[in-house]
Amino acid sequence: MSYHIAVDLGGTQIRAALYPTGTQQPEKLERISTHSAGEMPLARLLDLITAIYPTRDQLLGIGVSAPGPLDPFSGTILTAPNVKGFSNLPLRKIIAEHFGVPVAVGNDANMAALAEWKYGAGQGFHNLIYMTISTGIGGGVILDDRLVLGERGLATELGHVTVQPDGPLCPCGQYGHLEAVAAGPAIAKWAEAQIKSGETSCLPAGQPLTAKSVGEAANSGDRLAIGALEHAGHWIGLALANYLHIFNPAAIVLGGGVTRSGEYLLGPLRQALKKYALSEYYLDGLTLVTATLGDEVGLTGALILARELDAESYFQKPINTTKTL
Repeated sequence: MSYHIAVDLGGTQIRAALYPTGTQQPEKLERISTHSAGEMPLARLLDLITAIYPTRDQLLGIGVSAPGPLDPFSGTILTAPNVKGFSNLPLRKIIAEHFGVPVAVGNDANMAALAEWKYGAGQGFHNLIYMTISTGIGGGVILDDRLVLGERGLATELGHVTVQPDGPLCPCGQYGHLEAVAAGPAIAKWAEAQIKSGETSCLPAGQPLTAKSVGEAANSGDRLAIGALEHAGHWIGLALANYLHIFNPAAIVLGGGVTRSGEYLLGPLRQALKKYALSEYYLDGLTLVTATLGDEVGLTGALILARELDAESYFQKPINTTKTL
């Protein structure tokens, strides 16, 4: 029997699963925390793969979903602030040399887009935008049945577009990015600022909030909490309207924990799409849905990547035939 291994590398935990060829159900699934005293994350990653490695059967390839920015063509993680030691790290080369099998490494948001397109809410669409709204905002784009990567594989950082030039500081160091005004922490900070200014709410004053607590307060009817989600939904909708003009998708798939807020977020998002879209033709037939794969999206994307090593790769970089003047 032959197998593939999928790895979902995150800042908090690493998951690895062993899949028999032709199935979507793992035969083995293990997880460990990314960080541990006295052991580097890379060593923990290699040990986890070893723990599920098939002993008597053939392993065809390993796919890794990892935080970025990263270069998927070389499999190098350029920087991963939440994973110690993962800076300019040739992860694909290290894993391939360690286990002696083909390896591919992809950006986690791109892998999620790939997974939802192949097996989730994006099935059947040839052109779609996937956006995850959680602690950060990221995403991926499928155009004409191909994952959009760009020259160095750094394309479609959907959360790092400027929507408020004089807006709040983004974790990336720039100001006014969509992530800075509409991701989970931004929703909590907006609510905290409103309470501090004297607005009434059932949310506790003077205590750090989370997007989850804001969502729970909204479900209980708290107007300030509802306003925080509406505020985020508006800016996400504005950004998505711009993406409609650039990519002209047939579907938008929204993932991440913040989308569990439902219509408090999605209602204003739809209104902003209609308000800022250049023409109704961009909205005609457009499908807007929430993701369906949940926590499995990272492993599923990595599995697709591992299996594509046997076929035409999503990470085949075109030959540059242009000449520099």
